Amino acid sequence: MKKVTKKVKTRHVVLSLVFLVLGYLIAFSYELTKGDQEKINFNSREWERSIQLRNQLNELEESNRKLQNDLFEKQGKLLDIEDSITDEQQIYSNLANEAEELRMHLGKVKVSGEGVIVTLNDGLYDPANGDINNFMVHEHHVFNVINELYISGAEAVAINGQRLTKNSYIVCNGPVISVDGNQFPAPFVISAIGNKDTLEKALNIQGGVKDQLVNDNIIFQLEKKDVIEMDPVLSTGT
Repeated sequence: MKKVTKKVKTRHVVLSLVFLVLGYLIAFSYELTKGDQEKINFNSREWERSIQLRNQLNELEESNRKLQNDLFEKQGKLLDIEDSITDEQQIYSNLANEAEELRMHLGKVKVSGEGVIVTLNDGLYDPANGDINNFMVHEHHVFNVINELYISGAEAVAINGQRLTKNSYIVCNGPVISVDGNQFPAPFVISAIGNKDTLEKALNIQGGVKDQLVNDNIIFQLEKKDVIEMDPVLSTGT
């Protein structure tokens, strides 16, 4: 009887150990499974967060591209406007320059600059060589000088201080020349504002105006000037 009881106790001890080990294994397995599940849940949340952030990044990049395109478009429009303004400013500047040149040619403004002064005087009369008129300065002599000066780039011309305009007229009346109704005796001083070297070369060219005047017994003098001033024409009729 004691032997049977001893066997039962031994069996109980063994079973207890078995259940203890089994319980430990079950508990360990549960904890392990729980940790894996939490890890899976954690990784899943991180993945979803990563996708969400990536989508937000893509949206920001797309928004940035649109903003850049809008910026480029506005910059293009701004450049077009600036070019248009520049063109308009150039047009206004050209118009202003043309208006100033027109006022200058009309004699409406005072002008100054480099140029030349041409003096025409009657030749020394020799009765043995014919009519005295052949030794006098006539309007066509003055016209020849003035035309050559304008052709060579003269910006303003005056005769004995009388500023010429597009409506000016010159008439020879015996020993005097009338310029816009004002009479002047010889010598006739023709002032011209422009490139002094160009004007000088144009008048002194061989076979040109100077040689023609000398052949007509006219005394011709030419002087280059650094500064010549001309007052505006005051008369509204000229």
